[in-house]
Amino acid sequence: MGQKLDQISRLAEQFSDLPAEVVVKEDLLRGGISFTEDALRIASGCKPKAYFIFSFDLVPISELQQGENLRAPEEICLTGGVRNFRRTIVSVRLNPSSPYRVEVSQDGKLVLIVEGEELCEVELQPVPEYYRRRLSNGKPLTDIAPTIEWGYLLYLTVFRICQYFGKKEECQFCDINENYRQQKKTGRSYTAVKSVDEVLEALEIIADTDSHSRAYTVTGGSITSQVDGKREIDFYRQYPEAIERRFPGRWIGKVVVQALPADEVKLFKDAGVQIYHPNYEVWDPRLFQIICAGKDRFVGRDTWIQRIVDAAEIFGPSHVIPNFVAGIEMAQPFGFKTPEEAVASTREGLEFFMSQEIVPRFTTWCPEGISLLGKSNPGGASLDYHLQLLRAWRETLEKYHLPPPPGYGSPGIGNAVFSVSSFMDVIRPPEAVRSQREVSGASGEASEHLN
Repeated sequence: MGQKLDQISRLAEQFSDLPAEVVVKEDLLRGGISFTEDALRIASGCKPKAYFIFSFDLVPISELQQGENLRAPEEICLTGGVRNFRRTIVSVRLNPSSPYRVEVSQDGKLVLIVEGEELCEVELQPVPEYYRRRLSNGKPLTDIAPTIEWGYLLYLTVFRICQYFGKKEECQFCDINENYRQQKKTGRSYTAVKSVDEVLEALEIIADTDSHSRAYTVTGGSITSQVDGKREIDFYRQYPEAIERRFPGRWIGKVVVQALPADEVKLFKDAGVQIYHPNYEVWDPRLFQIICAGKDRFVGRDTWIQRIVDAAEIFGPSHVIPNFVAGIEMAQPFGFKTPEEAVASTREGLEFFMSQEIVPRFTTWCPEGISLLGKSNPGGASLDYHLQLLRAWRETLEKYHLPPPPGYGSPGIGNAVFSVSSFMDVIRPPEAVRSQREVSGASGEASEHLN
């Protein structure tokens, strides 16, 4: 057995309380995946990678020698195989040197190979009919309104640039600005500021041809001054306001922007937004200041936290979902040295929020080769760290008897579609949680009796 296979097997046993599939999923998310030429030939006929906001690749497009940026799929579904995988949806993060490779088997199936051994079969999502359409101005619909999460979520990055510019302001894990530049260099249609009319026209096409999408996210880079003469709240609010006016109740409306003052957050609620994501990124005060320097200077960590809590009064706690970029707290030279220290820090944040019924989510850190942290930490955080963190997240969720966060589809392994983290995959059904509590309670009673 090779080194990677040995690691997978060892960690699957060590974290046997987590679904075995997430060991592979998290490893793919943190370290990427490669494709053979034959596999890319097949993938080219399926739903392609849209680069919907970040690159989510471990190398720049210029280093992709097989044209993977135009041929690789948005996501893959792991299933079956020798390990009898249950359906597991994974975001594709390209890395030609990854030990994981998608190949074509002798019987013509796509399979995931590691160190020469087959792990499972790989399924791809067919191209949706609307992906073949263009707007009246000639732009491909995929530039304006691509979908992720196996078609569940419409991802509307309406501003593809962040106004936190340069090393002293931009979040060090983020490559939104660099990705915009590299996409434009390839000649790809990649609109910087999407107009409301473009978004509505794209959604008209989707509404007429699609029955799978259930939610949309309006997001983009932070605005510290103005875009099109509008400040951040006014710029981003105009999109859900128009969408809900044209398609009332058709999708769950979500907005991912900065932590804004309560009076501005209420404007999102009034516009018809159902879920607010004021992404927090990293819990530790020192690391927040280093990694999210612009956010710290323009808003401040303590103010950011308070605004998240204030937003819960407006949307309800379950509908305020801040994101942590899982792994950046281990980035060197300033991060934690061990997984245990890093997880303990983030657990503090989970405890703080979940004790108030606010359930944070994760994006598994992909150390993109064009981001500041990606360049200096190409290995990202360890797989052991990611599994410890998933366990801590689930333990905290169950400790406070909280339901799965809304707007992400069905929870649990075999059902979840959230593709950039396994937090939805590890959620256990209520009966399993009750059974575990009963066993724990019985064990406690037995211990007391023996004492």
